[in-house]
Amino acid sequence: MSEEKDEGQKPEAPADPEREAKLKAAAEARAARAAAKEAANAAGGAAPEAAADPEREAKLKAAAEARAARAAAKEAANPAGGAAPEAAEPPPPPEPSPKQPELDAVALLIRSLVHVEALEDAYVNEMSQHMPTIIVKNEHWLRTAELLKQHEELHFTYLRNVSGVDYETHLEAVYHLVHLESRRELAVKVKADRSDPVIASATPVWATANWNEREIYDLLGVTFPGHPDLRRIMMSDDWVGHPLRKDYEPLDSEV
Repeated sequence: MSEEKDEGQKPEAPADPEREAKLKAAAEARAARAAAKEAANAAGGAAPEAAADPEREAKLKAAAEARAARAAAKEAANPAGGAAPEAAEPPPPPEPSPKQPELDAVALLIRSLVHVEALEDAYVNEMSQHMPTIIVKNEHWLRTAELLKQHEELHFTYLRNVSGVDYETHLEAVYHLVHLESRRELAVKVKADRSDPVIASATPVWATANWNEREIYDLLGVTFPGHPDLRRIMMSDDWVGHPLRKDYEPLDSEV
């Protein structure tokens, strides 16, 4: 019966070598103190001369045994000569965006047919449904706009919207283009100097830019040369300043 019971029991957890060493050291210290006391009593109560501190010696011995136990455990876990285990492999790079080929084709045509340095940047905006995005240098914008609409491989005939942004370091106009047949989309950004913001008007290329550019002119102060009717569209003609600029201070704080 006892053998069957032993077989049914869960195996004991492996002993902690550091804990076992400390327990052994404590027992030895207690035994040393008892022996010293007995020796002192046998000698008439006199303490042994220059006797070593048995408790301190026991602690030093326990610490040495603990270090040896840790070293043995480390060697057992890594038997290959003590070399550190290899670092985990880095995760694989993310898959390229499915819109990357579209962006590459647009950028290649612009650099080939407008100017090799016409683009400041070209990237896929993954946070906006993988929107292909290009930043066109201001001086190359009008020629790039014409190419984007007229070239048979691009053919972005529909301008859906134009928005203006104040980044404090500069102003920016963003043109959102659509290829009506394939539904391909492209975001085009053009930067302007904040102290004298000027961007060539896209109205001669896409008529729908007319009111959008007027709104940006009104609220952010960007001038669009080539626009057929560049005047304020929301604020009165005598309004001072541009309300969407981040440094705008109204004359009347209640307005």
